[in-house]
Amino acid sequence: MTDATGSTTLPLPPSPYREGDVSAAARRPIGPVSRRGVFRVAPLAGETMWSLIGRIAARYGLDAAAVLGCWQWGNHRPRHEGGGLRADAEVLLDPAGRRVLAELCGIGEGVLARALPAFGREDPKLVASEAGPGAGSGRALWRIGGAVAGPVAFGCGLCAARRTGTAGVRVVRYVPRWERVCARHGRWLLDADADLSAGGGEVLEFLDLRELPEVLAARRRWGGVARRAVRAGAEPERVFALAHAVVARWWEQALHWEREEVWPRRLHLVAGGNAGGDLDWWRIVGRDAVVFPEVVAVADALLDPAMAQLAWLDSGGERPRPLPADGAFCRRLGERVERPWLGPLAATDFGGPLTSWMGSVIRLRRRAGAPPGYGNDPWWLRQEHQSATMAGQLRVLGKEKKAPGSGRMWRAAVPAEERALITSTIASVEEQLLQLRGVQTGPAADVARRLLRGLGHSAALIDNVWRRTALAAANSGIPLEEVAQWAGMPAGALRDMLVAGQDEDG
Repeated sequence: MTDATGSTTLPLPPSPYREGDVSAAARRPIGPVSRRGVFRVAPLAGETMWSLIGRIAARYGLDAAAVLGCWQWGNHRPRHEGGGLRADAEVLLDPAGRRVLAELCGIGEGVLARALPAFGREDPKLVASEAGPGAGSGRALWRIGGAVAGPVAFGCGLCAARRTGTAGVRVVRYVPRWERVCARHGRWLLDADADLSAGGGEVLEFLDLRELPEVLAARRRWGGVARRAVRAGAEPERVFALAHAVVARWWEQALHWEREEVWPRRLHLVAGGNAGGDLDWWRIVGRDAVVFPEVVAVADALLDPAMAQLAWLDSGGERPRPLPADGAFCRRLGERVERPWLGPLAATDFGGPLTSWMGSVIRLRRRAGAPPGYGNDPWWLRQEHQSATMAGQLRVLGKEKKAPGSGRMWRAAVPAEERALITSTIASVEEQLLQLRGVQTGPAADVARRLLRGLGHSAALIDNVWRRTALAAANSGIPLEEVAQWAGMPAGALRDMLVAGQDEDG
């Protein structure tokens, strides 16, 4: 609301005392907060403006929605697909609106600009509205925080209470993944852009790390890794993103790793002792916290010149050869993440971010390959290699659970023998296609004959694994119509093909 002078005002919260116990001055509406306000609410470093507005309202005992009338809004607050309000909502203000915010919290605009990443952000809609009706009254727009200034996460409530003297108030901040560990209170701060209100209950803001000292130690170790990246001329955030993509790819494959014992133990601990009740959900929510030590270890390894030398030697040096499955680089990388058995699995994972990094390092050594700034940049992370976000995975999971048969895990729904056949056939296709990369020299007839025969063999293998995968999906309870839609063919034709294939196998 505004007073007679046009200044922004807020009423005091209801008093717990009797009317006669409160002075008349204390019962008055608050005038311009920067001059005669009762409370001063300082921003936290990296905080979203909507988070600060919510804390201002809470300080006066009001709901955050009660403060929204201080601005003229050009759109509606962002919501999740299910209709719930997004915790990562952000606010953009025009100059008049920023002055209103400074009055409300009693903090100078210069301080707010240094603390709030979105404070000085402009928007074409706000600029256009400055000359329109109501100009100068303070205009605002809703935005999603991740599209404004980067990844958004919940702040540590205990740290916020210690800083502000107010407990129980939610804080949302712009925080990169490597700063998600609160070492003081042993917490992993979760993404704020995901719908974490499982079952419509309280929103999960953090994971408990007090029984995972290795995650806290990795946070301390990351500082040294980031300094090494700077000395090597690499941007720490790019190094971390690549290492995270490598380990996130391993995480998806780890369901098939019978020797993997570390990650399941950590996942159960961050889930409160047992993630089995909703394993799919916890594997998404707990992934970044569980794999953080390995991400730091991989980032450290990729910055090590000795590891680059091993990749160079595995490639044959100046006499190129295909990367071997028992190469020294992947074997040493497995040892550095305390999994000596991982080397061959990582070496045969063709087409992933790790092999792309190795290829870039090798091309740089040979001074050949793609133009500078493209394939020769070891830290360039292709879009298809970027790890899926928690919010995106949860949306997919929610849609899959609505489909019959999709709630069952592939590992449990498909027999081990069939899974082994599918995996083996895919590996054979990869090996066959890899061999074809080196046969494009010689007489035209010889090259064409080898390529066509090799491609024909690969096509037959792909057809076989395609049919086995479709059959396994149908047998796991997924409606044949959906499997046919994914396969891009009519349901009747797919049914006939699967029946014919079973007869041939029999």
